[in-house]
Amino acid sequence: MRRRATAQLALILIIALSAHAALGAQARKKRPSKPAALPCGDLVGFQVLLDRQGFSPGQIDGLRGTSFSHALSALQSARGLPVTGSPDCATWQALFSAGSEPPIATYTVTSEDVNGPFVSIPPKIAQQASLASLGYQSVEEELGERFHTSPALLRRLNPGGIREGREIRVPGVTPFKSDARPTSDPAAASTTVLVSREDSALRVQSADGKVLFYAPVTTGSEHDPLPTGDYKVLGESWLPNFHYNPDLFWDAKESDEKATIKPGPNNPVGVVWIALSLEHYGLHGTPEPGRVGHTESHGCVRLTNWDAARVAALVKPGTLVQFR
Repeated sequence: MRRRATAQLALILIIALSAHAALGAQARKKRPSKPAALPCGDLVGFQVLLDRQGFSPGQIDGLRGTSFSHALSALQSARGLPVTGSPDCATWQALFSAGSEPPIATYTVTSEDVNGPFVSIPPKIAQQASLASLGYQSVEEELGERFHTSPALLRRLNPGGIREGREIRVPGVTPFKSDARPTSDPAAASTTVLVSREDSALRVQSADGKVLFYAPVTTGSEHDPLPTGDYKVLGESWLPNFHYNPDLFWDAKESDEKATIKPGPNNPVGVVWIALSLEHYGLHGTPEPGRVGHTESHGCVRLTNWDAARVAALVKPGTLVQFR
């Protein structure tokens, strides 16, 4: 009996050890592998340099994604490089020439940055309508938009947190301020805007077809597809109110009522509304920059706030806007 019990105990131990080893192997399989180093530069560097040269990757996050690869392809095409959509050495050399500023810059956090004021934004439109403004919700969100980056990347670049007086590392881009209305660019006198569903992108082109600015966009949905055609810019509203009309939204609830949402970077149309000669349609910003190019809209063309501001500077009443 003792021998049989000992044999059974040994068998149980072997089974337990085998199961533990199998679970360990499975856990190692699921553990994400560290991304391979690029032959030239790095993902954050590529995204920063694209942004600087007017080929916006959208929100700078240090990740590969469709908006990033489309921006690379657009730049490669404009520079006469092989169009791969990949961060190769030839593209890095075209972006980072001798004398270029490093992709990462430093910024000293001020008391105004950390003191806000910040707001807590409820999810429902009716609740948002009760707020005096739709400003930023945190210093990470505010500085993220200022430097065209995700709060997650900002935290990754600055372990230990963001506090007054600290010098932090940020993408070296032209800072965006949500309360600074963009001044008109002289090039706006002869530009055309092309919005493409194929690559979810907007291009501002000069009269000779040169791409002056490129940015990822969200363009409609199955319920509200982008209406192809030629339209014109009617005007631009900076820090607009958003007038919610449930009759214009297919997913509105029966209990929804009309509401007016006050201005701010977290307003449903962001910091700017560029009205078009197509009723209820426009080019505009967004409170969710990380979702541009990845989600659906209610038919309008949505950009990050900083990209929408750049488009606003490059158009004027009468500018041709083509939806394709």
